[in-house]
Amino acid sequence: MPVVASQELQPQEKQKRLHDLSVIVVSYNTCDVLRSCLRHLRECADGLSLEIIVVDNGSRDHSLEMLENEYPEALVIPSDVNLGFAAANNRALQFARGRYFVLLNSDAFLRPGALRRAIDHMESEPEVGLGGGRLISQENSWQPSARAFPSLWNDFLSLTGLATRFPRSRFFGRPDRTWADPMEAAEVDWVPGAFSIIRPEVLAQTGLFDEAFFLYCEEVDLCRRIKALHYKVRYWPDVVIVHLGGESARSVRQAARSRSGSQLMLWSIRSRFLYYRKHHGAAAHLIRIVELYWHGLRLVRNRFSRHEERRRKAAESRTVIQLLGRAWTETRGGRISPTRPW
Repeated sequence: MPVVASQELQPQEKQKRLHDLSVIVVSYNTCDVLRSCLRHLRECADGLSLEIIVVDNGSRDHSLEMLENEYPEALVIPSDVNLGFAAANNRALQFARGRYFVLLNSDAFLRPGALRRAIDHMESEPEVGLGGGRLISQENSWQPSARAFPSLWNDFLSLTGLATRFPRSRFFGRPDRTWADPMEAAEVDWVPGAFSIIRPEVLAQTGLFDEAFFLYCEEVDLCRRIKALHYKVRYWPDVVIVHLGGESARSVRQAARSRSGSQLMLWSIRSRFLYYRKHHGAAAHLIRIVELYWHGLRLVRNRFSRHEERRRKAAESRTVIQLLGRAWTETRGGRISPTRPW
């Protein structure tokens, strides 16, 4: 198992492309699912030359020992602390020597043929800078796989539940494109970071991930920069990935999570403020006001209810209001990123 010490990391602007794919996996306390992820990766190689790079983000489990014993072919980049998703991927990208780069979550498992199809699409569509596939659960249910950029309207639709209530409406279902046929390829705004394939020469133009985003919104920001250079972001339904979701987040203790338990709420709010300030300026104030107003109304409406579900909603809104204030202060209104690790 080749291991790279942190002091050895040096950017390589020009490299000979020695592999079909460089597959980068960032792991934080996900030893068991990481093992499954890499096993599926081996099984889906389809004769391709793969360079596997694993960044261990300061795991406290036995991930490094597992990698050494079971996946000696992987290049492992250990970190003493959790660098976050953006910075960890940036470290790995400095070493990547594939014709294409694949970013793969440790809790994402490739279905047979996924890598070969992804390469075929990139070869036949040279205008594509970044592509993503169809994410499904272990039960084969659809997960949001191609999404619209955040905006005041899109976030309002998600916040109020209108997007969920009218998923087939092109007007209301726009945040996650729930109106679209998931079996139809499309040009989209952005695809989730659970799986993406990137053209290296495009990344050389856009630059790497913005490390201000510790977790969440980093792939949205990158896709926005790719499209600003007039490259396309594409969704391909025949590239199938089973995605568990939130495995790293669940290993973080003492932090408020979303209702699903998979999203660290404070980190998500910080990243939204950073994203809005970077791309929409003063709209960062507006999204904060909209969320405060909505959750304030929700809290007043449900706080004295006798129904358990409505009391739960009130408690959730109270937590969100507190975290909105904290995140706004800590990011200075989206202007700075708190010191890593978050």
